[in-house]
Amino acid sequence: MAQIEIYRGEDERINVVLSYNAELITKTRSIAGRRWRPEVKCCNVPDSDGVLDELPRRTRMLVAMDEELKLRGYTAKTRKAYLGHVARFVRFSGKDPQALDGAAVREFVLHLLDQQDVSHAYANQCISALKFMYAKVLKQPAPIVNLPRPKRERKLPEIRSRQEVLRLLEAVENPKHRAIMLLTYSAGLRLGEVVRLKVEDIDSTRRLIHIRQAKGRKDRYTILSQVALAALRVYCKQYRPDRWLFPGAKPGQHLHERTVQKVFEQAREAAGIQKDVFVHTLRHSFATHLLEAGTDLRYIQELLGHKSSKITEIYTHVSERDIERIQSPLDNLLGQPREGEDLKQL
Repeated sequence: MAQIEIYRGEDERINVVLSYNAELITKTRSIAGRRWRPEVKCCNVPDSDGVLDELPRRTRMLVAMDEELKLRGYTAKTRKAYLGHVARFVRFSGKDPQALDGAAVREFVLHLLDQQDVSHAYANQCISALKFMYAKVLKQPAPIVNLPRPKRERKLPEIRSRQEVLRLLEAVENPKHRAIMLLTYSAGLRLGEVVRLKVEDIDSTRRLIHIRQAKGRKDRYTILSQVALAALRVYCKQYRPDRWLFPGAKPGQHLHERTVQKVFEQAREAAGIQKDVFVHTLRHSFATHLLEAGTDLRYIQELLGHKSSKITEIYTHVSERDIERIQSPLDNLLGQPREGEDLKQL
């Protein structure tokens, strides 16, 4: 079955992503005003009356769903995720969603859970997307109303020691990239938050960073490190940012998240860190290092922008503040290593 996805672009046009299918490609090429967008590998067609009639019906349903999500205030990231889930469900079933029953939805969710790299959180998000499609777009909630959700997994965040974080940060030499990494760690920022900072969000007098409309559509303030501020001043003196603190290659747009991810990967390799760590690891490490330094959990919750203290409490499970004080009963029994045993080699 041919694969096709459609979503609205930022330029009031429609992006169409196609797998290789001669009929679909010919049909798309026949649309007046079609353009190819190599940076996102999709066709871009004008959003004009009748253009959707030239594409399969299920693509029109995705456009309707995107509009409904936008009207209800869902973020662009969530809209993209929901539309992706629905598009994959349509491809998997090979039929119009209105013609499917609860068994088809159940089969698809089970198919997801059978994949080794799919988490329960991902499957739950898929169920939410399909539920939204049936209830709010197709106006028929029956097929999914009684579908059980996978039990939420409890995973501990990946944390790096202060020494490893220092090695990572010291491996970044470019002033712009260094300022990004220092801000991310020193303020506990999410990747999407740091790339969307504006010049006006930095309050150097009060040493605060204003995070606007972050996850959950919430504003918050977090701390501005003196060291990070110094790096920012070096960067700003050289690059002179105007609107976005970290502008991207395309005029008027902020730096792409993938660019920061690549910078982090290069720093990790340069620092000789073999473990799987990601940009978000800096945020986890920020929270854990604050906790180990004696900062009250309630303040950490505010800095991170967590809605519930239960989310922040997960860092108590990875903090060394109390765990390192506990002595193993084996050490009480056998004492120190015997002569010739070098534990530093482990």
